[in-house]
Amino acid sequence: MKIDTDKMQWTRKPQRCSVGADRIEIITEPFTDLWQRTYYHFRNDNAPLLQMKTQEKYFSFTLKTEYETKVRYDQSGIVMYLDSDNWLKASVEYENDRIQRLGSVVTNNGYSDWSSVDIDASVKSMWFRLSRRDDDFCIENSLDGINFRQMRICHMFGVKDEISFGIYACSAENSSFKAVFTEMQITECKWLAHDGQAPDEE
Repeated sequence: MKIDTDKMQWTRKPQRCSVGADRIEIITEPFTDLWQRTYYHFRNDNAPLLQMKTQEKYFSFTLKTEYETKVRYDQSGIVMYLDSDNWLKASVEYENDRIQRLGSVVTNNGYSDWSSVDIDASVKSMWFRLSRRDDDFCIENSLDGINFRQMRICHMFGVKDEISFGIYACSAENSSFKAVFTEMQITECKWLAHDGQAPDEE
């Protein structure tokens, strides 16, 4: 199912953006980011987010992002933002003219972590897929929109029945770039139920 962008809502709408039925563009603003405490000991909660809401417990959300990043920490990708202390994101983040960080951040109860791998700086587009199974989530990425690779499985402690999820782009340093989002759709959950060891009884 294609996304109805008219039903998406901004959190911190950027000054320069455009929202169409099949394409969203964000021009990032300097010194915008999402991060909470860990290692750096600062709190950044000013990145623009465009999200939709759902109470559906089992689904997948897929998008393609293209980006013209150029300064360290420029990033664009997929997000599920509940509040400033509870959210997750996955993105390609510029590091230098040789590498980028393909990674994900999970923030629970006001503390962020960051898991990443290095990819070549020549990669200028990426597909991301976010899947929900109750309060657990899976993030995947793809270079072609067909073959997805698992990046992260996590539990979110701040989840209620209704969640918000969508897109984001930001520039943590003194930078600005254009991020483009297309191919957005919601499908049945592509993250299948585990078929190995049975769950423990609680």
